[in-house]
Amino acid sequence: MYPLRRNRRLRQNEAIRSLVRENYITPNDFLVPLFVVEGKGVKEEIASMPNYFRYSLDLLEGEVKQLWSLGLKSVLLFVKVPDNLKDNKGTEALNPNGLMQRAVKTVKNVCPDMLVMTDVALDPYSVYGHDGIVEQGMIINDDTADVLAEMSLSHAEAGADFVAPSDMMDGRIMTIREALEDNGFTDTGIMSYSAKYASAFYGPFRDALDSAPVDLVDIPKDKKTYQMDFANRHEALRETEMDVDEGADIVMVKPGIAYLDIVREVKNEFDVPVAVYQVSGEYAMIKAAAEKGWLDHDQVMLESTMAFKRAGADIIASYFAKDVVKLIS
Repeated sequence: MYPLRRNRRLRQNEAIRSLVRENYITPNDFLVPLFVVEGKGVKEEIASMPNYFRYSLDLLEGEVKQLWSLGLKSVLLFVKVPDNLKDNKGTEALNPNGLMQRAVKTVKNVCPDMLVMTDVALDPYSVYGHDGIVEQGMIINDDTADVLAEMSLSHAEAGADFVAPSDMMDGRIMTIREALEDNGFTDTGIMSYSAKYASAFYGPFRDALDSAPVDLVDIPKDKKTYQMDFANRHEALRETEMDVDEGADIVMVKPGIAYLDIVREVKNEFDVPVAVYQVSGEYAMIKAAAEKGWLDHDQVMLESTMAFKRAGADIIASYFAKDVVKLIS
């Protein structure tokens, strides 16, 4: 008790603060999202995500090399699909020469040791902007899961190390795992978006991929029938338990900063690696406030990143990954 114990003794200078610090950030903590587009020589800044870009495959090579040089060893690929290739069943997603499949090969060719994860969902390929097949105004679960399994198999054949289903269909982890096992891809991992909430924090991401739900009569205008209600906590544990039982190797909570309680709950409950996604809206808010001079960009970036580690995340998917690593190095 005070005065025998004075906690400020351990805060007196940076040397002692560093010595007793409980959590550290390293390049090994990060999964780097990358946006890929068709074309050549394309590096497009995303308007709502300052200093973040879409890359054509030729320029993707240089970006991957830079990430590796910084000690960043894992990437998560997303593709922006031309409108003329979109339909209601994600047909282009199964194209063995599709943009995602070529992106996987590009990364592996330029940096064979880079861990490649791939987004598995129909929204980039959907004419309706939904993560599943739309029929009679509803998102169809089981037929969607079958397509997601085919998509995952195609990604594995292209060389992906992990597939990352982000759709929130029921039972899709089991369907994907069985497809991978049946076709000899026993070592291909699954990082499941197990607790993905129907969040307003995703807006800039949907700009990046042009994947927002379309505003049409008889088409759901949001994703609330499959993504989770942001008021719920216990539901996240039920969803995660199902995914682990069905064969997920890594589970994810998305979004990040507003869901730290869920990260901690999942970490406490399950003996698997836990990822968190610091989503586009979180990135954009920090960028916008910093541009206004309302906060210190680098310090808030570091503080928010550390919050994920403190909450229990093993893996942080973040658009800040490069900036954080440059800063801490």
